[in-house]
Amino acid sequence: MRAVVAGKTGGPEVLSVAELPEPVPGPGEVLIDVAAAGLNRADLLQRQGHYPPPSGASDVIGMECSGTVAGLGEGVTDWQVGDEVCALLAGGGYATQVVAPVGQVLPVPAGVDLVTAAALPEVAATVWSNVFMVAGLQPGEVLLVHGGAGGIGSFAIQLASALGSRVFTTAGTPEKLATCRTLGAEVAISYRDEDFAEVVKQHTDGHGVDVILDNMGAAYLARNVDALTLEGRLVIIGMQGGSRAELDISALLRKRGAVIATSLRARPVAGKSAICASLVQHVWPLVADGRISALVHATMPLADVVEAHRLMESGDHTGKILLTTGSL
Repeated sequence: MRAVVAGKTGGPEVLSVAELPEPVPGPGEVLIDVAAAGLNRADLLQRQGHYPPPSGASDVIGMECSGTVAGLGEGVTDWQVGDEVCALLAGGGYATQVVAPVGQVLPVPAGVDLVTAAALPEVAATVWSNVFMVAGLQPGEVLLVHGGAGGIGSFAIQLASALGSRVFTTAGTPEKLATCRTLGAEVAISYRDEDFAEVVKQHTDGHGVDVILDNMGAAYLARNVDALTLEGRLVIIGMQGGSRAELDISALLRKRGAVIATSLRARPVAGKSAICASLVQHVWPLVADGRISALVHATMPLADVVEAHRLMESGDHTGKILLTTGSL
């Protein structure tokens, strides 16, 4: 097979496409001929040497893909060769073939083309597991999503809106703010020009928001706690703004608030399989009926992986960037 390899850690230029041995599905695994793979912020960190794959996972970058079933490991009866699928991966997605645990292989939602389906598994699993399964966002509650124009943010806005919550979000340009409003954000806040905590209070009669989905970490910690309402839940899923900050515990206590930090990639297969099963039950129908769609900024051939990583690092994109294998 052909796959993206990194000769060393560093910038996008360390990536290239090479020939690697074809993967073989083990018991409980599915072999997939990859049609497309989605880029994620974690991919950039892995390339830089800051986020190695979990033990036993492929060294090839890529945490989600779409494609067709090419082979079945022992004990797999849920799929047949030729089925169109998408998959949540611990690694290996930037390739023409990959193996995935059967529980992390999902059907392509009705009405979604095979390439676009690669934009769904990681963002859907991240948003559903964190905002709804962990933080327990309820209809009528208010969600604040940081980075609303990105892949995760754009999906979170749509899903929370579709399930009856009010959504506030932050973004960096007028164009991205407008996109967030189109997706369902009631309030879109410029993180460059406004203090999001103050804007939140203005639009909630001083109460704050019930749940915050945060990709910034340290840089936003104090203001995130300030923006929470009573019994609010802050879920941290990234550290783009650093990993160390001072927490005012008294402020958190006064609000009876919770700060939760989670990651998806390193969870056990059983845990990720449970999330995927819940997605198919609760989220895929919303995608199928058009209430939620994958926001794709660019689709590029796998051979252009260097340019794809440069685009993602620049921040000049809205939604997901996909790599396709058909041009190789």
